[in-house]
Amino acid sequence: MFLAGQMQQKVLDLRVNSRVYSYFIGAGQKPMGLQETFIGEASRQTGLSTHTIRFYEAEGLLPKPARTQSGYRVFSTQAIGRLQFIRKAQGLGFSLDEIRELLVLNDHSKDACSHVKSLVEEKLANVRARIRALEAMEAELKRIRAECGRAQRRHQGNGAKRCPVLAKLSRKDQR
Repeated sequence: MFLAGQMQQKVLDLRVNSRVYSYFIGAGQKPMGLQETFIGEASRQTGLSTHTIRFYEAEGLLPKPARTQSGYRVFSTQAIGRLQFIRKAQGLGFSLDEIRELLVLNDHSKDACSHVKSLVEEKLANVRARIRALEAMEAELKRIRAECGRAQRRHQGNGAKRCPVLAKLSRKDQR
């Protein structure tokens, strides 16, 4: 059933077992072209799972896509671009809240560069702090591994003495 101000467009799905899908276009909206894709193709184009795409939609990172009469999501090229933006930002370590802020800046601010730069500097400082923590963890693991090797050589053939790694982890005075 058409609502007032709507028109119907039929688009041929060119995949195997193709069908003709009808889209209802509201007044003031432009008709959808063949560039729009279903969620599976959006997943392939962005490298995100269909579950993740639905999650982003539920979280408000992605506007609600148009739907076919049968309820299938239809993603525009702009939505695909937005999904790629989100994926790249996550690859740089930004949280979903930070990505939400970046999307708002991207969508509505022409002069956001200084604010984005401060977000990137903050993220970079966090990455450097994590690197320092990982380097400290690496040094401790190397020290424990060496201690374990020495203990094995000392007690080889003399019966099993408690593993120094397990002993260290069991001590209450250690972090």
